[in-house]
Amino acid sequence: MKERAALGVIGGSGVYDLDGLENRRDVAVQTPWGAPSDSFVLGSLDGVDIAFLPRHGRGHQHTPSEVPYLANVYALRMLGVDRLLSVSAVGSLTEKFAPGDFVLVDQFIDRTYRRRQTFFGDGLVAHVPMAEPVDAEMSAVVAAQAAELAGLTVYQGGAYVCIEGPQFSTLAESELYRSWGAKLVGMTNVTEAKLAREAGLGFCTIAMVTDYDCWHPDHGDVDIEQILRIVHQNADHVRELLRRSLPKLGMLGPSPWAHVLDSAVLTAPEARSAHAVERTAALFRPNSE
Repeated sequence: MKERAALGVIGGSGVYDLDGLENRRDVAVQTPWGAPSDSFVLGSLDGVDIAFLPRHGRGHQHTPSEVPYLANVYALRMLGVDRLLSVSAVGSLTEKFAPGDFVLVDQFIDRTYRRRQTFFGDGLVAHVPMAEPVDAEMSAVVAAQAAELAGLTVYQGGAYVCIEGPQFSTLAESELYRSWGAKLVGMTNVTEAKLAREAGLGFCTIAMVTDYDCWHPDHGDVDIEQILRIVHQNADHVRELLRRSLPKLGMLGPSPWAHVLDSAVLTAPEARSAHAVERTAALFRPNSE
C-alpha cells in the first residue's frame, strides 16, 4: 500500500477519533479477512505517522463479538504499523482501581468462546509465545507521560479477564474472576493482543476504569449511562495522554516481536495451503525490516 504508518491506535467505547493529527485523511483498507471496523484516520503527530481506528466503528456499530479483529490487525500490518496502542473501557475487580483511574494492563485471561483469534489454520500452523503479552517498553513510555498529568491516577500492572459479552458479568462470575487474581474485566483486548503478537506488533493497553463490575457491595449494577459518564469525564485526560505518548512511542523503533513468525510456523513449506499462505502474507516480514 502507498499509505503508511508506524504506530496504530485502536479506540474503544467513547474514543471514536484522534485529535491533533496533521495531514489528516480517511483511508479505507480491504484485507483477505474482510473489511475493518471502519476506515482508518491517518495523519502525523510531531513527525510520527499514525493510523487510528475506532474498534466498534463510528457510531458504535459492532458488539465485542462482532468486531472484525482479524481485519483490523491485518490492515494495520498492511499499513506498515509496528506497534499498537489500544484504549479500552473496563470494569474494576479490586478496590484499588477506582472509576476514573487508568491502568496499564500487563496480563490477560481469556474467557471468550465465539470469536476466531488467529490468522493461522486451514493448512498453515503457527504457535507464538504469549507469556508476556504486553510490550513493556510501550507501557513504560505511557506511564512516564501519565505521571506528568495532574489529576490523573495511573497504575502499572494488572490482569485483565476478557469475557465474551455483550452482557456484563453475573455476580458469581465477578467473584470468580476476583478469586483468580484478575484486576480488570473487559470484552475486547485479549483478542487484539493475540492477533498483534501473530502480526509481530508491540502491543499496549490503556484501560480506563468506568465501574466496579457488580461485585462491590457499595455500588450498584453496571449500566451504560454510568460507563459513558466516566468516559466523558476522562475525555480530556485520554486526549492529553495520547497526545503526549504517541510521539514518544513512535520513537521506540522496531517491535521486539517483529520476526516472531520466523520460528513459529510448524507446517512444512511443501505442505502449506496456498490459500492460507496468501491470506497471511503481510504478517511475514523480510529480514531487512
